[in-house]
Amino acid sequence: MANIKDIAKLAGVSVTTVSRVLNHHPYVSDDKRHKVEQVIEDLEFHQNLNAIHLVKGKTYTVGAIMPYIDHPYFQAMVGGIMKRAFMYNYSVLCCPTSYDQAEELKYLDMLKGRELDGLIICSRSNDWDTIMPYTEYGPIISCERFEKLPCAYTDHYEAFLTGINYLIEEGHRKIGYCTGRKYSLSSKMRYAAFKTALTQINQPIEVDWIFTDCFTMHDGKNAISTLQNLNSKPTAILTNGDEVAAGMITQAEISGINIPDKLSIMGFDNNPMSETLGLTTVDSNIKEIGEQAFRLFYTSSNEQMKIPFKLVKRNTVSTIT
Repeated sequence: MANIKDIAKLAGVSVTTVSRVLNHHPYVSDDKRHKVEQVIEDLEFHQNLNAIHLVKGKTYTVGAIMPYIDHPYFQAMVGGIMKRAFMYNYSVLCCPTSYDQAEELKYLDMLKGRELDGLIICSRSNDWDTIMPYTEYGPIISCERFEKLPCAYTDHYEAFLTGINYLIEEGHRKIGYCTGRKYSLSSKMRYAAFKTALTQINQPIEVDWIFTDCFTMHDGKNAISTLQNLNSKPTAILTNGDEVAAGMITQAEISGINIPDKLSIMGFDNNPMSETLGLTTVDSNIKEIGEQAFRLFYTSSNEQMKIPFKLVKRNTVSTIT
């Protein structure tokens, strides 16, 4: 198998020149570059990437830890990471965990073993006390607010409060909401926002109108089916994701519940399906979170970036007079 010395000899150049061509170094004359490239093509030479990584101390790969790769929220976030990573010739390894702590630790161990240059945690299952020691082996970027790490995040309290207050402004008082994992940071922030908003209008919290473990359209459908069996029903629901909202709209149509006259539904994230459905939602700029998370990794920045959100008004929220 040919090596760099063989290429240098056949091209009539130095080993240093061959190395510069292989590493796309700009300071090589066109004549020498063409000679080296021709020899490489003739010999069908392929670099040993593992050896290069050992020499350079880099893999040019960053891992993105997420629970699911087929969920629109995480697809958008990883899309943002990839967009920025490809600009700098980095590869992105998707690291799905299904919120399994042991599976997540495998990816952290890849960082420890220098198989990755860094990790971007889109959503986690382990606590920060478990994760933090791994920062010794490479940068870890969080996509939720955490004061001890660089992070790019949406303020879920402010965003959820904005959504609930909009429903209140439209005359709704009987409001429910959907969330994901009950004890996650974002879920706790959403509950705090919900409690704050209802307290301000002297409304009690109806626990039957709070739905946890909602991630998919199927979960949204189940929520509507549950609501149908309640004696007291909300007039509006704020969901934790547009996919959940889409499931609710689908099941409502099947069940003969008019949206928004009988039930107003509000999404979260503003993914592409929300525009198709005419869904009122909160745009949390997920792709921008991913882009900025990679930028923090690449620049070794310690910033904590709060990404702005905005309310997107469409057709699934009615006004009660």
